[in-house]
Amino acid sequence: MRCAVGCGHVQQPVEQGYGLDIVRGDPAHPVNRGLACQRGIRETADPDGQWLTRPLVRRDGELVPTTWETALERATAGLGQALENDAASVAVLGSGQQTNEAAYALGKLARGGFGTRYYDANTTLCMASAVTAYYDAFGSDAPPPTYDDVPAAQTHLVWGANPAAAHPVLFRWIQQSVDEDDSELLVVDPVASETTDVADCHVAPDPGGDLALARAVLVRLVETDRLDDEFIERATAGFEELRERLPDASAAAERAGVSTADVDRLAAAFDASTLVYWGMGVNQSVNGTATAGALIDCCLATGNLRPGSGPFSLTGQANSMGTRVCSSKGSWPGHRPFDAPEHREFVADAWDVPLSRLPDDPGPGPVGIADAIGEDVSAVYAVATNPAAGMPDATGVRERLAESFLLVQDAFRSETVELADVVLPAATWGESEGTTMNMERTVSRVRAATETPAGVKSDLDLIGTLASRLAPGLFDESPTPETVFDELAALTAGTDADLSGICYERLERDVAVRWPAPETDAAGGYRYYESELSANDRDGVAESWSFPTPSGRARFSAGQTAPVPEPPDEEFPLTLTTGRQPDAYNTGVRTRSSDADAPVARVSPATALAFATELGEEGQASTEADATTADDAVLSAQDGRVVSRRASVRVRLEPDESIPDGVVWLPIHHPAVNDLTLPVVDPRSKEPHFKQCAVRLEPARTRENRPVATPSSR
Repeated sequence: MRCAVGCGHVQQPVEQGYGLDIVRGDPAHPVNRGLACQRGIRETADPDGQWLTRPLVRRDGELVPTTWETALERATAGLGQALENDAASVAVLGSGQQTNEAAYALGKLARGGFGTRYYDANTTLCMASAVTAYYDAFGSDAPPPTYDDVPAAQTHLVWGANPAAAHPVLFRWIQQSVDEDDSELLVVDPVASETTDVADCHVAPDPGGDLALARAVLVRLVETDRLDDEFIERATAGFEELRERLPDASAAAERAGVSTADVDRLAAAFDASTLVYWGMGVNQSVNGTATAGALIDCCLATGNLRPGSGPFSLTGQANSMGTRVCSSKGSWPGHRPFDAPEHREFVADAWDVPLSRLPDDPGPGPVGIADAIGEDVSAVYAVATNPAAGMPDATGVRERLAESFLLVQDAFRSETVELADVVLPAATWGESEGTTMNMERTVSRVRAATETPAGVKSDLDLIGTLASRLAPGLFDESPTPETVFDELAALTAGTDADLSGICYERLERDVAVRWPAPETDAAGGYRYYESELSANDRDGVAESWSFPTPSGRARFSAGQTAPVPEPPDEEFPLTLTTGRQPDAYNTGVRTRSSDADAPVARVSPATALAFATELGEEGQASTEADATTADDAVLSAQDGRVVSRRASVRVRLEPDESIPDGVVWLPIHHPAVNDLTLPVVDPRSKEPHFKQCAVRLEPARTRENRPVATPSSR
């Protein structure tokens, strides 16, 4: 279980000692049926990075090994002192790398034990805009389609995502469907990716142009009479209001940086049963929620909300969906809304904590939490996450973390670990027990295939131990995965994300179950839609839709395009965008062999040649007479720096025809990249605007290395 596709793996331990010997796809798992990608196998069986095998504490400015009791005493004292001042003085940061049980327990400790509003998870950095758009449209979270709909779709429209690199097993299913005579694959992405390599059509908007393009497509759907008027009338609300606010299609296409022919090509694709997939290229923007909503609008307007079609956000981390359902970060368990007093009271009663302890809003999001460190927040508890590298404008985040009390719980050494006061080594996949949820809402068991060293404990054990010291009585006893899951499942009963019909015994029998599952023999399918055979309706099928909105109808969105917050200018004439690499993962602590290697900055040949020529004119590099190509010029210019208004990062330049002129592409996985990015967020979802900021290229020797925060001598 590496990404949110949710592949089941068979894992076999080594004959002696600790660790895994064999990892392969599980033929019995209903999600992947034996398929597996090499990244997931390698990263599980033989990850790079430095394992944490003993507790650490900071003494005289250095992290040194210690006993478990000493580490827990220091952790308890540091968090406890902050809690004595104010519950809001403690920030808790969770992760999509935890099991459902650990995520639920961490949220229960943060919200019900500490009572802090400064709690969130790194999944907000990648999925919050899609979540908000789903709530806006349907009144609940999670995609309507499932993997069963992939082979039934005729059009596969991938927008701002690269599943060939990020979700290889899912992409194999997409390719198998596209290989059929009546199917096609279209990709919308500013750069050409591994996914566009096999696409029937690639449309390349400017970075930040996605919302304008999506609106242009909807306008052309209206103008070319491609609407499903019957579906709009029967099952939706707000279309006429949206129609009145739609822009001119040509003007919107121009703002997006595409031709009107490209817009018409995308609009025509909705004639067939269409699955629209999107990812962080859409979500990580000040327009993330509005753009995700605009893609949903295209599905609603054309009736693509039936099996074999619909809006399908591609979740990244292995248990991003689990944090959304279980962890109390953006909603109470089961998607119970924070702003509903009756749900807050229900949770307080179930947890047996004072109602006044539970915050009445989900908090400011990860960027807002980072901004509060050193002001309202004096202590941070980070679990399976690396904010020192993964947050935008990461230099400032490191500086603030270095001045706070920082408790880190993780399996690998990371940039955040290096700043910690106390480090608790935790078990990872293959060493843990529990459950997880994939992006199509399927719950699977996670089992330990190997023992762990004495210096390593599970996330759930550590959360339970800290709870016993800082919030006695929050858990009835030392929590076990099964008892915690049963508590969680009961708390979701009757909600849109009902897990109450799932238990470990059922998962032992059925291997995996999709929610909502309100009964022990129930499992979820395509959401919001029902049909039965009829002689009087569409194709002999009587169709009905039901949405958990006040009107019972799906809602068209009202989001308007906001300007990009940092457009290129004379001082910073290039645009930085970021993306995934096929063999890397998250901030790279499991997949990079050396932090010292400079990230590869991909630029177009013309951009590379212009940079090298400029250096030659300034006398800082030589472009020899025969250096007439971009490759020659970059070899002459050697390394360079990407500079934003926040930092300077040394890079290795690589000319690449898949990158548009004026754009610099950097991988999200390198720890230096987010020193450059912009800490502006979507106003609705609080998700950062990672995908676009203004930068320039400089010769490598003109600046010192990027600034690095160091812990204070606490």
